[in-house]
Amino acid sequence: MDIPSPELFYELLPAHYVSIDARRGVKIRDLWYDGPALADYRGQRSTRGGRHKGKWVIRRDPRDRRRVFFQDPLTHYWHPLEWTGLPPDGQAPAFGDTRVRELMAKVRASGMQPKSDQELLPVLLEMIGLRAPVSGWKSLRKTERTEHAREVTQAAAAQADRPPQESAADRTADVLEDGAVVRSLRWSQRARQAEHSIDTQRRHQREQAVRRRPAPPPALGESAGRRDLFLLPEDDEEDPHDGPHAG
Repeated sequence: MDIPSPELFYELLPAHYVSIDARRGVKIRDLWYDGPALADYRGQRSTRGGRHKGKWVIRRDPRDRRRVFFQDPLTHYWHPLEWTGLPPDGQAPAFGDTRVRELMAKVRASGMQPKSDQELLPVLLEMIGLRAPVSGWKSLRKTERTEHAREVTQAAAAQADRPPQESAADRTADVLEDGAVVRSLRWSQRARQAEHSIDTQRRHQREQAVRRRPAPPPALGESAGRRDLFLLPEDDEEDPHDGPHAG
């Protein structure tokens, strides 16, 4: 009996044949993904021929859209590509294909024209966890409670199916490992996780705004006080009498 290799998990996922954008990475079903594994292939065409000539293959797990997977054509190792809309710490509640369709429908209905996927994150988190406060969990409709439970269960299944050699940094935020036991987060924890993601993103935006703030102009007379007023300025042009034909 042949034991299937761990890489079979990736090969069974839905495949997408796309180009690698030099700046943004790859776009898979309305969302952009990127990662260090694309560094050597940005803006390049693959050696693939046939129907998908020049395209790169990316694998998507419909149960968890926070990342997709790319196989390096030289090393044949599989690498996760993170959704570019994730907050700086990379932690966000899991969401699948159904949630992405709802997200894009809401974005189109509101007339939003996001410049990057980071602008989609607050909308997504509101749909996932902040639509109702944690204290109002009992007041949610049965369909909403079922929806949250399904997403958490699917994320746990996706985590369990992945090959075990993935690093700890790549583990999903919705799954906690305790020995061999994998348990899913409850809805209240999921809502708090969404709140944490929004706080992290807002803090990152404030830090970026402070970093980009221009330096104030010098006070009147300050620049003049730092210069030697008796120092003659250097000539920018050559003296015609110093040239090779002088004299």
